[in-house]
Amino acid sequence: MAGQISSGPTPGSGTPPQEPHVSVMALGGVVFAACVLGILGGFHLISGLSEVLSSNYYQAQHDYAFDFDTNGRGWVEMITGAVMLGAAFALFKGRTWARVVGIVIAGLSALEHFFFTPYHPVWSAIIIVLDVLVIWSLTAYGRREARKVYEAGS
Repeated sequence: MAGQISSGPTPGSGTPPQEPHVSVMALGGVVFAACVLGILGGFHLISGLSEVLSSNYYQAQHDYAFDFDTNGRGWVEMITGAVMLGAAFALFKGRTWARVVGIVIAGLSALEHFFFTPYHPVWSAIIIVLDVLVIWSLTAYGRREARKVYEAGS
């Protein structure tokens, strides 16, 4: 009989399994990432539209190895912005796949602005820092906490 006494709840004893603890920083990080992704997506859309509508929006850098056509760059920025906005809305709706999309698109946005640094150096540096913060915010907690936050519905 002494072998049957246990100090904790036994399976089937009616007590629910212990849920993972989700820190306020982890949940706040996801909300921060979704907000910043939405804002950055809007910036990308506006900047891309400006580039497509006005060919003089950016001055050509003749001595720069990655001097792209401004029209093509505008379309790349608009597509990036649309995907960022979609990922932000999906994060707010609790879709777990939106974390991966947000991480990937923030990484691509940082890379995009690295190549476009000669056109607007300070703005590109700000966008790169915000992209890195989004990536950190979306990767700051693990799968168990994500399931708790998103209610494992997706």
